[in-house]
Amino acid sequence: MIRNGGRSAAGVSAWRNLAKSGSWILLLIASALAPRSAPAQTVDEVIAKNIQAHGGLDKIRAMNTLRNSGKINFGSIRATLLQENKRPDKVREEVGIQGLAQVQAYDGKVSWQVSPFEGRKDPQLMTAEDAKSLLVDADIEGPLVDYKGKGHKAELMGHDSVEGTDCFKVRLAMKNGDVRYYYLDADSFLELKLEIQSTVRGTLQENESYFGDYEQVNGVYFPFAIEQGQKGSSQRQKISVDKIEVNAPIDDSRFVMPVIKDAKKDEPKK
Repeated sequence: MIRNGGRSAAGVSAWRNLAKSGSWILLLIASALAPRSAPAQTVDEVIAKNIQAHGGLDKIRAMNTLRNSGKINFGSIRATLLQENKRPDKVREEVGIQGLAQVQAYDGKVSWQVSPFEGRKDPQLMTAEDAKSLLVDADIEGPLVDYKGKGHKAELMGHDSVEGTDCFKVRLAMKNGDVRYYYLDADSFLELKLEIQSTVRGTLQENESYFGDYEQVNGVYFPFAIEQGQKGSSQRQKISVDKIEVNAPIDDSRFVMPVIKDAKKDEPKK
């Protein structure tokens, strides 16, 4: 047998074949480890991951009532905040300052308010335009859940950045005419920012909200820190959520417009 440097010809051939095989293995490993562009996702896939990030559809659908309580800070103004939701489509929102409470509520049919800061202490019906955002808040699940069934249209706008964090940007054309832009963290799929475009009395209003400090309550993740303001403004009201209660008992009367007593009828007869 012919020797080659102490190695048989058959041995050299075997080493060459092994080297070739090793090269292919290294190429396969390198290919597997190389960064790849993420496959294109549809808007429904992104929204589904957002719903799952919040705890999943089953957990969200299991919420029959929801109560949020916290505080609002805006400059020197300090106020308390209370929002109560109950299926189907009931909501009550209160903002309290120095013993007075601004109330807006919707019982599924009628929207009404009490505005003591405007000198109106008796409940009054709200116009459809004034109640537009209130009716959106009445959706305990949020507009993204079953958005098609609710008459909204969604579109994935690609990626955008929120304070340096990569986000999916979802455009939601609401049934009521508003347009919402959701900025979902590309890793967690939770909302970091929300822009709302709404036309009120013929004037376009653009507001934005920032969300943080997500915590889990009854298996659902909620933001406990929110900042809101007009788009592009450095002035934002800061909302700190103190407590969130899921499925706490809330009586239907909380959402129903109180009956105004006629003072004249209550006067004693002479």
